[in-house]
Amino acid sequence: MPTSIGQLKALQEFDLAGCGSLQELPISIGEVNALKKFDLKGCSNLKELPLSISKLNALQKFNLSRCSNLKELPSSIGQLITLQKFDLGGCLSLQKLPKSIGQLKALQEFDLTMCGSLQELPTTIGELNALKKFDLEGCFNLKKLFSSIGQLNSPQELILYECHTLNELPSSIGQLNALQKLDLSYCFNLKELPSSIGQLNALQKLYLSKCSELKELPPSIGQLNALQELTLRDWSNLKELPDSIVQLNSLQKLDLSGCSNLKELPLSIGKLNALQKLDLSWCSNLKELPSSIDKLNALQKLDLSMCSNLKELPSSIAQWNSLQKFDLSRCSNLKQLPSSIGQLNALQKLDLSWCSNLK
Repeated sequence: MPTSIGQLKALQEFDLAGCGSLQELPISIGEVNALKKFDLKGCSNLKELPLSISKLNALQKFNLSRCSNLKELPSSIGQLITLQKFDLGGCLSLQKLPKSIGQLKALQEFDLTMCGSLQELPTTIGELNALKKFDLEGCFNLKKLFSSIGQLNSPQELILYECHTLNELPSSIGQLNALQKLDLSYCFNLKELPSSIGQLNALQKLYLSKCSELKELPPSIGQLNALQELTLRDWSNLKELPDSIVQLNSLQKLDLSGCSNLKELPLSIGKLNALQKLDLSWCSNLKELPSSIDKLNALQKLDLSMCSNLKELPSSIAQWNSLQKFDLSRCSNLKQLPSSIGQLNALQKLDLSWCSNLK
């Protein structure tokens, strides 16, 4: 790339996406003072950024995703005080972030997905006061989060999907008052959730699929008054739910599919007045449903497929006035249906395939 690039004083958008042979940027890049959007996505041979990058005083969007040979960022990166969106997704060789990252006071979206070599975040990450979305999906080697993450005032989404080596969350996570979505799915080594998680008053979506080392939910889960979706799919160690779960008055979707050791549901599950979707498929140790389940008046979809130990349904299921889809496929021990099933006036789909003992 010619050094004369710095003479483009009016340039606001510069797109170099897919320039896989580009190995370096000229120092003069810092002289393009009007630049607002800089896209280097897929520049897989780019190994470093020049220190002069810090002179891009107007830069708002910086895309370095899939720059797979980029190992580190210059400390001067913190001088990009107008930066709002920073994408480092797929920077497979990135091993650390400079402490100066905390100086990006305008940053709203920070994408570190698939940064598989990243082992920790600097403590200064808690200084990103404008941050709304923080995506760490696929940071396989990220071992811990510092307590400073609780200092973030604005994050609405925190994605830790497939952070395989993460084994704990700091109790300060409960201080994320604006957090609406928390995804911890496929965090195989996460051993427990801090009780402070119940302080996330704005949380609407909590995903915990395939957290195979987690054995229970903290009782404080019932304090999540805004929670609309709770996904616990494929929790092989989960044997029971805390009674406090019935306090989730806003819960619309509860996914317990693949919880093969779950033996029963809370007796008062009928208190979940807003519940619309309940997935219990592949809960092979579930033998019966509590009688209060008939009080789930908002229920639209119920999946009991592959509940191979389920022998009967409560006769009061006629009260499910909103039920539209009912899946009982492969419930091999189910012998009969209550006659009241004919009163499900809203039912559109009923699946009884492979119910081999049904009479």
